[in-house]
Amino acid sequence: MQKIEAVNDFVIKFANINGSGSASANELVARAILRMGVPVSPRNIFPSNIQGLPTWFEVRVTERGYLGRRGGVDMMVAMNPQTWDQDVREIEMGGYLFYDSSRPLPRSRSRDDIHVIGMPLTELCNNTYSDPRQRQLFRNILYVGALAHLLDIETGEIEKLFGQQFKGKEKLLDSNIQALNVGRDYAREHLKPIGLKVERRDKVGDHIFVDGNTAAALGCVYGGATVCAWYPITPSSSVAEAFIRFTQKLRADPQTGKQRCAVVQAEDELASIGMVVGAGWNGARAFTATSGPGISLMSEFIGLAFFAEIPAVLINVQRGGPSTGMPTRTQQSDILACAYASHGDTRHVLLFPEDPYECFEMSAQALDLAERLQTPVFVMSDLDIGMNQRLCRPFAWDDSVEYDRGKVMTREALDAGSEFGRYLDVDGDGITYRTYPGTHPTKGGYFTRGTTKNAYAGYSEAGPDYVDNMQRLLRKFETAKSLVPLPVLTAARYPARFAVLFYGSTSPAMHEALDALAEHGIYLNALRIRAFPFQNEIVDFVAAHSKVFVFEQNLDGQLTTLLINEAGVRPASLVTVVHYDGTPITARFITQEIADRVARLNVHSFKEDRVA
Repeated sequence: MQKIEAVNDFVIKFANINGSGSASANELVARAILRMGVPVSPRNIFPSNIQGLPTWFEVRVTERGYLGRRGGVDMMVAMNPQTWDQDVREIEMGGYLFYDSSRPLPRSRSRDDIHVIGMPLTELCNNTYSDPRQRQLFRNILYVGALAHLLDIETGEIEKLFGQQFKGKEKLLDSNIQALNVGRDYAREHLKPIGLKVERRDKVGDHIFVDGNTAAALGCVYGGATVCAWYPITPSSSVAEAFIRFTQKLRADPQTGKQRCAVVQAEDELASIGMVVGAGWNGARAFTATSGPGISLMSEFIGLAFFAEIPAVLINVQRGGPSTGMPTRTQQSDILACAYASHGDTRHVLLFPEDPYECFEMSAQALDLAERLQTPVFVMSDLDIGMNQRLCRPFAWDDSVEYDRGKVMTREALDAGSEFGRYLDVDGDGITYRTYPGTHPTKGGYFTRGTTKNAYAGYSEAGPDYVDNMQRLLRKFETAKSLVPLPVLTAARYPARFAVLFYGSTSPAMHEALDALAEHGIYLNALRIRAFPFQNEIVDFVAAHSKVFVFEQNLDGQLTTLLINEAGVRPASLVTVVHYDGTPITARFITQEIADRVARLNVHSFKEDRVA
């Protein structure tokens, strides 16, 4: 029987039961490998209940630095009888099945083309520990010790992680190290070597290991946010929680220790966005963090902020929908909902981060854009980026940078006789001047309303006033094209007829897929979209290729719809490829889809040439 043999290039997946304490144990494996200088990309796939349902933890190990999901499993640690058959099917031919052999495994429950590794974990725990909870928790540590031996993971690195986790709790530290050694020693004495190995490298460099929600929160701190209003919702709650932690350190008055910002957990999503809009109207930099159901509930206030032209930032950590959908699964499912949030003719600025670094960068940038454009700005993260730790570039910040507060009429300008009309476009870019409340005792005041108005904020239902205002908002949206992040081009090594468009969390898997396709002689140019509204570079890119594959993690092809509606791209130029089962897209899925479609397109083109 063949055996998968690989050094620093494999996928290990853990199948557990939610609430069993497995996640922290599985993370030890990923972090220990990372500390050996080998890049890893872990993903926690967990249910939306507290305890009892299946959960998986997948770790991609590759010194080539790919951070997306590859697809397929080289080693399955199968600890959940509920999902046994499904888990065994996922293993690659020649791969490895590690399981608790305290009960015999019927031959019918395995496969002839994989290598089965049994270890009596329950039996060992029952013989070592008397407390039921300890037996459950330390069973996880036992298999970590066994894997450390089988994969050549340095146990010293795991012990260092224990030391950090249980600092000041020597009893817990000693008991966990004991369990680790029990598992390692059993594997050393009873288990045969396998073909998967970890060897120390220096491939991590100065990269940091962080999740996107933490990064977004820190970006809001550095971007100058002083107000956060939120309502808890998976998978975005940790954005606000991280913001609280950071502001306690970074936003405390050095003299008094008092907080110099406001964080409010509102009674619901509508209240939270209302607070953000009120704070933005008052001159504060404010944001909320939410997910798809929250966007639905916030739409009325989002429309008010758009039409009254009030800065607001919304960090949307997308999940599976519609309705409650899949709260703990990932999708790029809110593109259209956010682009057109609220009724009427609204258009909103969207930013698409690819990793935690861009969550940091774009959250800070969104606060600038919201004030510059006087409008809501959405940071379109998702669960895959937001809740999973990822290697990325170190965050960078220039302390000399000044915040872009946009067009704000000062008291001095009003005293000097500058004309002020709250919705008067004096520069032709669609962006008007505003004043902060209390700027001047007699000048610069206006009534903020969600109803129609004229250029001087006076109530008006006159058709020409409404048309002028809406045309100005279109000019402002056109101006936004020059302010939002440009797309990023990855050019093929050779001239390419075909191309791909992608965005957000699809990026890591896409780059691996492009390399794999090139190895098989399929070359494509690739453009990563980073923002809406779409710049002319995107339109030109599509026009330069006979077909462009648009990869999306939703059913409806929402970005494709937006490209056709807003960029005027010919529908016939685009081939939408969707992945929407709630798991992060894989490099193998992308590779297979492109290879199959390119083959069909080439055959079709050849037939046309023969007819001609």
